Amino acid sequence: MTESTVAHTGARLLADTVTALSQRAPAIVAAAADHLRDIVLGLHFHDGSQATMSVRHSRLLVEQELVGAPDVEVVFDQRAMNLLFDAQRPPVEQVLPHSLDVRGRQEQVLAVWRAFTLLAQRSSGLRYVQQLWREYREQAPRLWGRIAGDAAPAVSPHGAVPTGWRATDFLATRRPLEADEAGAATIGGTVDTTPRLLWDGRRSSSWWDVRPVGDADLVDTMLACRARTNREIDDMLPDREPKPDLYDLMKSYPARQGKGLRPTLTFATCAAFGAKPEHAARAAAALELFHNGFLVHDDIADESTHRRGLPTMNAEFGNGLAVNVGDGLNLLAVDAVLANLETLGLARTLGLIQEAMHMCRESIEGQAMELGWIHRRVVPSRDEDYFTMSTKKTGWYTCISPCRMGAVCAGVTDPAVLGRFDEAFRLIGIAFQIQDDILNLVGDEALYGKEALGDLLEGKRTVMLIHLFRTASARERERLGQLLHRPRSAKTQDEAEEVLAAMRRHGSIDYAIALADRLAAAGITHFENDLDIIPENEGKAVLRQIAHYVTTRPL
Repeated sequence: MTESTVAHTGARLLADTVTALSQRAPAIVAAAADHLRDIVLGLHFHDGSQATMSVRHSRLLVEQELVGAPDVEVVFDQRAMNLLFDAQRPPVEQVLPHSLDVRGRQEQVLAVWRAFTLLAQRSSGLRYVQQLWREYREQAPRLWGRIAGDAAPAVSPHGAVPTGWRATDFLATRRPLEADEAGAATIGGTVDTTPRLLWDGRRSSSWWDVRPVGDADLVDTMLACRARTNREIDDMLPDREPKPDLYDLMKSYPARQGKGLRPTLTFATCAAFGAKPEHAARAAAALELFHNGFLVHDDIADESTHRRGLPTMNAEFGNGLAVNVGDGLNLLAVDAVLANLETLGLARTLGLIQEAMHMCRESIEGQAMELGWIHRRVVPSRDEDYFTMSTKKTGWYTCISPCRMGAVCAGVTDPAVLGRFDEAFRLIGIAFQIQDDILNLVGDEALYGKEALGDLLEGKRTVMLIHLFRTASARERERLGQLLHRPRSAKTQDEAEEVLAAMRRHGSIDYAIALADRLAAAGITHFENDLDIIPENEGKAVLRQIAHYVTTRPL
C-alpha cells in the first residue's frame, strides 16, 4: 500500500474503509446503507478528527468533518478505538464507561449498530481492509492507550454513588458527550503489538457454532479473472507474420487495464452452476476478443482519440490498420468459441456458438440505432429508446451474454434457465452504461481512460442529452442542436463545455444518477427473485457483488 493511502486520522480511516468496501465488497455497502437509510451519523475520534456518514441511494458517503446536526452521534476515545482492533472481544464489550458514547433515538441507534456490525463482520476478512487498519494503528502508536479491562470506578467523576445495579451504574458513570476530553490522555499504557490474524484461511469451527461470514474481495477476484483470460488470449494469438502490423497490434486493447467485468461474470456463473471455473476460460477469452474488436471499430466510427488512457488504434496507426485489427480480433474470438470442442464437447460448443451469434447480432443492431440517430440528426424523446439501444449495443455483451455463456460452459442449455439472467442483467447493464456516460462528463479523465467530454464531442445520445432536449426551451434546443449536429472535427472543447453547462443547469446529470440507481435496484430485485434456482455458493456470491457494484460505484 502506498503512503498516500495510509489513514492518519480516525475520520480518514473511516472514509478510506468505506471507499475500499465500495470497490471490493459492494454488496456489503449496499446492505449497510439499507440499514442506515435516511440517518445522518456524526462520529468523533480520539485524535480530534470528525466525520459525517450518510446514505445517498445505496452509497455510503463519508465527509471528513461534522456537517449539520446528526441524528446519531458516536464518540470514540483511545480505549474504544483499541477494542475495534480486538477480534476476540464480543461487540457488547465495546460499550464501556468513559470510553464509547452513543447518542440518538433508540431505533436510529439500533440501525447504526446493525449497519456497523455488518460492515465489521463482513469486511474483517478482506486483506486490503486489514492492511488499511494495521497501517493506521502502527503509524502513530503513541495515540493508543491500554486495552480496556479495568473495572468502572467506585464513584463516577460526576459524583454518582454505585447502586449495585450494574446497568444503572453504567449509565451513571459513562462520560457525557460534552465532557472534558482531557481525561482520555490519562489512560496511558501501551498495547500489545503482536499481530493477530482475523482469518488464516484454515481455521474451522464445530457445526453448532455460528459460521463466520466471508466475502471475496471483488477487486482481487476481477484481477484474477482478467489475468486468467489474458493468458488464454496470449496462448491463442498466432506466432506468425505479419506481427508488427497485425498480431502485435491485436494484443494492444486486451492488454490495457479494463475492469475484467465480463470474464468475472463468465467464470462466476460457471462456478455458480457447480462446474469448475476453468471450463469457462475460452468462453471468457472469446467475449473479451469480441469486446475489444467492437471497441476498435467503435473508436473508428466515433473518431475517438483515447481508450483506457492511451491513444486509440485509429489515432495511432490510422483507420486502415485499425479496421483490419478489429477484424482480426473478431476472427480470433470465433476461433476461441470453436476451440471449446476439444474441452467441453459438441453440445456445449453449439450452445456457445448460438449465444455468441445472438450477442453479436444484438450489438450490431444497437450500434446501428445509435449511429442512425447521429446520421439523421435525431435526439430521441424517451428514455426507453436509450434503454433499447444501450441493451443491444453494450448490455448483451457486457452483462447478459457473459452470464449465459458461463452457464452454458457448466452444461446449462435450457432456454428457460438461461433466460432467468436476462431481465436482471438487462437492468444492471443499462444502469452501468448510464454511469459510464456520467463518468465521461464528470469523472477523472486519468481514471476513466477516455478524453474528457468525448461523448459530447462524438454526439452520443445519452440519457443526459435526451433529458436536456426534453426539458430545455425551444430556443435552447435550437442552439444545442447547432452544436450537437456539427461533425466531430468541427466541434471544440468550449462548445462541449457549453452543452455540459446546460445539462447541469437543467439537472440532467442528477436525473441520470437517480435513474441509474432505480434501474440497478430493480435489477438486484430481479437477481434475487429470478435466480433463486441457483443455490447459495461462492460463484453466486460473486455475481451478487457485481450486481451491487453498480449501486455503490462512486460517481
